[in-house]
Amino acid sequence: MALPFDEDILIERLRDHATRRAAFSDVVKAYSEPLYWHIRRMVLNHDDANDLLQNTFIKAWTGIDGFLGNSKVLTWLYRIATNETITFLNRNNTVVMEEPESCATQLEADPYFDGDSLQTRLQEAIQTLPPKQRMVFNMKYYDDMKYEEMSSILGTSIGALKASYHLAVKKISSFFDDDI
Repeated sequence: MALPFDEDILIERLRDHATRRAAFSDVVKAYSEPLYWHIRRMVLNHDDANDLLQNTFIKAWTGIDGFLGNSKVLTWLYRIATNETITFLNRNNTVVMEEPESCATQLEADPYFDGDSLQTRLQEAIQTLPPKQRMVFNMKYYDDMKYEEMSSILGTSIGALKASYHLAVKKISSFFDDDI
């Protein structure tokens, strides 16, 4: 993702109490959409995704002094969003949907979903994946994230992430093969 501003300058602005509010406002504007979709692909519900996005930015704002700048701001935000989402899913016992078809029903009923039938089937296939594979697939396929960034966000080795992605692709392919 191309930044609308220089990362080093952004970090300086976030650390300076005089410019922190304006810098954080820039962060929210620039990163709300990619973070929303990252969360949304895991929870599938617009309202839940919106709530989790707000929680992500609240946690980022309250924890801004703890951000050391060792990673990119977006990587830090993805880590917060991912942890918030996993906590939400675990708390609500919705880590794995029982029936992928319920995913299609939920998506089709959602006024914010504008995908076609193929996109709906892809989402059904993704819902059959174990949570870690689902997350890795979404980050690589939709967010075009590099394995190094995923490793930093998820705390998993690059080799394990590559294996998870490969297995996810195979499972999704076989899901579509079953349709033929």
